[in-house]
Amino acid sequence: MYHPTVPGFALEEGGEGQILRLSGDWTVATIHLVDAGLGAVRAGQGLVLDVSGLGRIDTSGAFLIDRTLRAAGAWPARLQGDHPVAEGLLAQVHPHAEPVSPPDKPSAGLLAMLARVGQGTMDFLREVTGILTFLGETVATLARLALRPWKLRWTSIFAVMEEAGFNALPIVVFLSFFVGMVVAFIGATSLRDFGLEIYTIELIGFSMLREFGVVLTGIVLAGRTNSSFTAQIGSMKMRQEIDAMQTLGLKPMEVIVAPRVLAMLVMTPILTFAATLAGIGGGMAVAWSALDINPGVFLERMRSSVPLDQFWVGMSKSPVFGLVVALIACRQGLLTGGSVQSLGRATTTSVVQAIFAIIVIDALFAIFYMELSI
Repeated sequence: MYHPTVPGFALEEGGEGQILRLSGDWTVATIHLVDAGLGAVRAGQGLVLDVSGLGRIDTSGAFLIDRTLRAAGAWPARLQGDHPVAEGLLAQVHPHAEPVSPPDKPSAGLLAMLARVGQGTMDFLREVTGILTFLGETVATLARLALRPWKLRWTSIFAVMEEAGFNALPIVVFLSFFVGMVVAFIGATSLRDFGLEIYTIELIGFSMLREFGVVLTGIVLAGRTNSSFTAQIGSMKMRQEIDAMQTLGLKPMEVIVAPRVLAMLVMTPILTFAATLAGIGGGMAVAWSALDINPGVFLERMRSSVPLDQFWVGMSKSPVFGLVVALIACRQGLLTGGSVQSLGRATTTSVVQAIFAIIVIDALFAIFYMELSI
């Protein structure tokens, strides 16, 4: 059985300059013994590498030696002595071991600020273009599946509906209930000074039906479901499962994206409806306990004072929010690279983009309905 010998080195002064004499085995199993010491060597130009006492060497040892040669400016290497593989390995690893120059420090000043603003604007436009392109591809895929419904993967759709929809129901209801309580407390406190506590009912009705129910649902889905979709698809990308899928003739848009989009289009309105009811329930509890407005009076006044179209305003946003969450999550998952860092960045980007998109789209809906006087 072979036992590796301990690696060693010695820096000596010779007639033609400095000589770095190597000895022992420089392999992945032994180089940790000389890594720190060799890194501290300060050799000058004209360094000669003596490999006559060198034993075994692999690419790990060659990288370590190449680091010293580069630091001394002694490339191409001047070898002394004979070794069967040392010269070839050093030549092989050198192109891949070039030092990475440190990033330039950001410059200050007006021009630099304008350059950063311009770069950020172009990045934003590229992201918007990419999302719209992915939206178009998704719509085309859904249209193809609508013409050939037998290709729909119903098992995947129902599995996503359970995971992303029904499993998210408790947290959506819980948060909406307490937000409804907060809105009721704020309304009761603010309106008490004017003797208008009864209008707390209208405040709860309009805010929960029109805004808070659907926005809270979208934000919860952006934080919970969006990150889950991105992590799942990114992990598949890292493990090359998507490449294998394409090799088998399966289309990732039909197998991965379409079931998630369809499931979110169905489940988001259901979650929004549950969130709206929970928020109204929280406001009703506060009105009953703090304002002595019994549930019967509360519901009757809400029915007569809050138009039904406010409910449909909120519900009309929910499919759009579900579509946006699914699109951003799937796109970022498919853009994941082959490293864990790439998966982390994609997940973070996905959640941030989804929350940003929900807020912006909600503002656009508000402007749209305001113009329609709804």
